[in-house]
Amino acid sequence: MMDVVIGIDVQAARGCPYAVLDESSRVVDSGWLGTGDIGKSVQELSARYPDALFAIDAPRMALPTPRAWFWRNKRWGRATGNEVGNGRHCEVVIAAHRLANPQWTPLSEAAPEWMQHGFAIFEALDGRAQTLEVFPSASYRMLSDTKELRVDMPLSGFLPGPKDMLDAVVAALTGMEFLAGRGQEVGGGDGLGTIVLPRRIDKPIDAVLHWPGS
Repeated sequence: MMDVVIGIDVQAARGCPYAVLDESSRVVDSGWLGTGDIGKSVQELSARYPDALFAIDAPRMALPTPRAWFWRNKRWGRATGNEVGNGRHCEVVIAAHRLANPQWTPLSEAAPEWMQHGFAIFEALDGRAQTLEVFPSASYRMLSDTKELRVDMPLSGFLPGPKDMLDAVVAALTGMEFLAGRGQEVGGGDGLGTIVLPRRIDKPIDAVLHWPGS
């Protein structure tokens, strides 16, 4: 049984902040994971919380090949010669609904260091813990008018990067809201992972939610 959700904001500059949220929306633990061996760091965290769900603010995987389908003028179309082909289906859905501006996932060799850390975290937790990919920037927008939602959190651990730690908290909250049945999972039509949101999309664009040919 999931008793806590652990949010991780993946980055490269200062390590990766994490926040452990319990069912009463209270942050019971937080800190920073070293990135020297991020896989080992997150496995040690998982060992401390063996029943935790992890909500991770990073792409689950890189693109194996450039994206073949693009969303233009409210419809899908094949890639043209001047389009790079970065991005996964889940990121296209986020952008099409104007929830946030994704940092489009590229091929593995072109992925920046923070994305490489994210890939390593998901890989290290495979078979050890349930993982969700979340996008706090989209969560902020979706929850901006939600006045009843509260989080009880200490300020310890915020100093190295206050916004980064807050993103970790919101990542955990997003996972908790999804578990409670109030969120939505989008993308996945390309087989490259989904993004979990804390609420259902208010005015969904049905066509973009479905990957062409699937």
